Parts: sequence; C-alpha cells; structure tokens
Amino acid sequence: MKPGCEGRPEQAKRRGELPVLATSAAASGVRHSRNARWRAAALIGINLLIVAHVIQWKLTGSTISPVEPSESMFTLRSGAVNAGFIFFSVAILATLIFGRFVCGWGCHVVALQDLCGWILKKVGLTPRPFRSRLLIFVPLMAALYMFVWPTIGRYLTKPKNEPLIPEFTNHLVTTEFWATFPSVAVAIPFLFICGFVVVYFLGQKGFCTYACPYGGFFGIADKLAPGKIRVNDACNQCGHCTAVCTSNVLVHAEVKQFGMVVDPGCMKCLDCISVCPNDALYFGLGKPSIATRGVSVTRSYSLTWPEELLAGAVFLASLLAVWEVYQLVPMLMALGIAAVSTFLAVRTIKLFRSGDSAFYGRSLRSAGRITAAGWAFLAFAVIWLGLNAHSGYVRYYERKAKLAFEKLTVPDELALAQANAAEWLSPSDKQAVESGKDAFYNARRVSLFTNREAISKLAWLEYLSGNSPRAVDLLRTATEKQTGEQRTLSLYYRGAILNRTGQYREAVTNLDMAITERPDLMPAREERGEALWQMGAREQAIQAWTDALKLNANMPLANYVLAGAMAQSNAEAALQYEQKADRAAPENAYFQWMLGLRLQNLRFNELAEKRFTRAIELDPSFASRR
Repeated sequence: MKPGCEGRPEQAKRRGELPVLATSAAASGVRHSRNARWRAAALIGINLLIVAHVIQWKLTGSTISPVEPSESMFTLRSGAVNAGFIFFSVAILATLIFGRFVCGWGCHVVALQDLCGWILKKVGLTPRPFRSRLLIFVPLMAALYMFVWPTIGRYLTKPKNEPLIPEFTNHLVTTEFWATFPSVAVAIPFLFICGFVVVYFLGQKGFCTYACPYGGFFGIADKLAPGKIRVNDACNQCGHCTAVCTSNVLVHAEVKQFGMVVDPGCMKCLDCISVCPNDALYFGLGKPSIATRGVSVTRSYSLTWPEELLAGAVFLASLLAVWEVYQLVPMLMALGIAAVSTFLAVRTIKLFRSGDSAFYGRSLRSAGRITAAGWAFLAFAVIWLGLNAHSGYVRYYERKAKLAFEKLTVPDELALAQANAAEWLSPSDKQAVESGKDAFYNARRVSLFTNREAISKLAWLEYLSGNSPRAVDLLRTATEKQTGEQRTLSLYYRGAILNRTGQYREAVTNLDMAITERPDLMPAREERGEALWQMGAREQAIQAWTDALKLNANMPLANYVLAGAMAQSNAEAALQYEQKADRAAPENAYFQWMLGLRLQNLRFNELAEKRFTRAIELDPSFASRR
C-alpha cells in the first residue's frame, strides 16, 4: 500500500486488497499475537546481554571480542578469527535451515525498530511500508562490499607468493572491545536515525529492507531454507496474517499462491501463525522457496519505474555524500540516511506533481494547493536534503585532500630529519602538498563538525610546506580532539617538529605523553633522547636511548647516537654501538642520509660524515647535496 493512501477503502478495492488490510489490526478485530511478548522478551534479553558484555569489559579490561557480524570483515581481510565471525557463520547456517529466525528473534536493530514502531503506534501513528523494486537490492550490494570485496581486493593486491586465504589467528579475546565501533556521540544519532526516522518514513522494517547488509546474505539463505511459514486447508484468506506482519510480507497472498511464505523478508516472527483465527498457518520443514514455480504474487509499489531510477540515483548520491564524512558517519548509518533521503526526495517531487497527497492521514496537498502540513513536510525535506548536499560538499574536499595526502612520496623520517623538508619534495610532492592544503581548508571552512583525522594530515602538509608553527598549532588541536592511536601519533609528530624548531622542553612533554600511551613507540624514545641531549641533560639522554635499545636492540639511530655520546668517555663501548648500528642500518641512500642529518643535529659530526659518505657510495647523486 502506498504511503499516504491508508484508510481509503475505494483505493484498496481498486487494487484488489482484502478490506482488513486497509485498516489497523485492532480496528478489524485481529487478535493480539501470543508470540509478540515472547519475541519482545528475547530481543530485550539480547540487548541486556550486550550491556552485560560491555560492563564486563569495562570491569576486567578484556572480554570476548564483539559478537557482531561486521567483525567478520577482519577475518576475511587478515585471518583474525573473532567471535563476530563465528556468530555470523552460525547465523548463516541456522538461516539455511530454519529461515530468518536470527533476524526476527536475535537482532538488536530489529529490537530498536520494533520499539520505535510500538511507540509510534502508541501516539496514533502506524508506520506504512515504502516499497521499491530497485532499492531492495541495496542490502545485497552492501553485503558484497563488506564480505566479498575484501577477498577480491586481497587477490588483486597480494604478492604472488602470498596465499589468497590469510593464515588464521585467534582473536576471540580482546582488550580493545570498542575499537571498531563508533563513539557514543555517533552511536546516539545512529540509533535515532536508523530507529525512529527510518521507521517513521519507510515502515517498521525499513532499515532491514533497504539498508542492512547482513540481511542481504540472510535473504539469500532464506530462499534455500526448508523452514517456512506454511498453510493447511483451513485458510479462508481473511488477511489477518498480513495485517500483523511487521516485515511487510503479503502473507495471505503468498500462502495461497505457493502454500508457504516465500518472501525472503519474512523474519519468522510467527505473529501470523499466532493471530490466524483458523489455525491454518504453521512453521514446518519442506520444499524451499527457491524451488517454487508459478506466477509471483502481485505487489503494489510506491514508485513507478522512472521514479525508481531517480530513487536509485538519489540513494547513491546521498550514500557517497554522508559515508565517512568528518570520519564520523559509519556505513550502516550512511545507508539509513540515504534510504530516508531517497524517500524524502521522491516524495517531495511527487508532492508538487500530484493534485492530492497525504501522509499519516494528514493532507499535504489538496485541490492543487499545499497545506500547512505539506509545507512542514517540505521544510523538513529541504533541511534534511540540504544537510546531505552540505555533507557531499565537505566529503568531496575531504576525499580530494586525502587522495593528495596519499600521493606524497617523501619518507616521514627523512622529512623530519631537519627543520626544512622542502629540499626533499619532488615536483609531484609539492603539487600534492598545495592541492591537499587547499582541499582541507575548503572542507574546514564550512564544516559543521571536526574531522579529527584530517587535522593531523593538514598539520603534516603545513610542515612540509615550511610552516612549522602552523603545524605545531594544528597538532595541539589534534591531540585535544583525538583519542587512541591517532592521539599518540599526533603527540609524537608534534614532539619531533618541536625538536627541529628548538623547542626542546615542550618536545619532551609531548614525547613523554606519547611514550606513556604507547611504550613501544621507538621513534618517540629516540626523539626524547635527542631533546634531552640538546637541553644539556646528557645523562638522561643516554638513559633514554639505552631504555629504547632494551626494547629493540637493533635500532640504528639509537645505537649511533649512543656511539656518539660515549665517544669521549668510553671509546670501546662507542665502537661496539657503532658496529651494531652499521649491521642494523639498511643499505638505502635516503636512510643513510637521514641518519647523517640526525647525527649532525646532535653535533656527532664524525659519525654523520660516515653516513653521508655511505649514502653517496650507494647513490652518487647525493654528492650534490653536500
């Protein structure tokens, strides 16, 4: 039934629908489902288990890795076998036998949608399904991207001697439970959009129908499953089953045509079985739906084919506009936003083209004139779609800046070896720096939120362009807004740049914080020792380099600087450090020159000269740099 046409018996008659289907279940005498409470209890239990899982991790510091299907991507990419992969595998196998019970009885997003649908009905709003022939393929496309593309990508990029299937490793227990999930600041809007907003506009299972990538695979598995809602001879086509189905399945029509429900969207809620007045429906094993033959059930769709093509274009544009904008919006949230954007865009166009239009029983346009409710709908649509367009603008420049950043070829260690990195930039590097800066600033000028990842990238581009003070300021902002590994690296890079500009005390402060957060960050330990040496704290510097070698004895720079530091006091130890460094240092001209520059910064000139000489031996073109 088209949204906005509910409650119109004459339209239902023209489409050949049963009268009960045009009204609410309660108004037509359909009894309440006995299974609804059991399913609600199961879904509430699932959410309580999720909460308990998080609490257990917070209290103990480690726990079973997230029982979330998306974690399977890490198994496919790197062989990391986790709880999410095991759960997804078991769920697929169960669906191959019993159909989509896992979706209906064990999905926290289904629980969210059902809750939102229940609340809307309590305030007198019954969500109506938005039916599209084209967008129904979105979940499968998303599933292929998430779970098939990683393997294809690995095949296309892996070295010839590397196996296609990565070596499996055990990741069933983790200390980083939340590492792959969005922050709470993102999770709350995600729940609201993929819950209330999607349900309000697209129907009670709108997210499952047009956004859930896991449903893409579950739908295929359901077609192969022998477990189906089936019918006996007692069915009199009353339509009660379809009236209570929250998965938007035409139950009465399918059981009449095929003797069972064949729609892969059926989530086996069993409400249809519970409300059947003749006990004509039951769940049983038998012929799968893929084996059925005959004319398919006639369905009414919300869109014509030209509108379907427009909907597909809007969906794709919206998805690309909001996906990972500001490095905040995850894929599932972007899919939900794109689905709502599609509905609003198409419905707005139809509002201007139609003589009469209604939504949730309210007239949006009557006798060719837009009503107050219609203007309110248009205002919401303009704001929503305008934010989509704004996100698309920001995302375009973020993407452009990221691509420019990825084109840089100058090694970080070489660029950080001296205060001015300009001489190491190739023409393409210089072009990438300018292009990346322009794109980043274009995005920042109109951004509504901070792209925390972009700040450190922009800081690096500023440093490469010779603007070290600006780079230091940006990295300060980055350390205030970032968390985890991003923050640690920003602290390190800020400390290194401060070292090159002679701000040694502040450098030590930043490097100390980086080492505290990640003790195995060897470059930070080397930089800390250099800052202490430049400050005159020679003993502390030697201790810092010595501590670094305790963690990794084969660090060339740490061994060379200790050789220089001990040259006057302990010639034998200095020689041992130098020989060890010679063995560990790669035979690469750029690396050797970088070592020379770092040693020169500390005024270990004799050792620096040896590295410069070795670099020239490896690549005679370096002689022009003397």
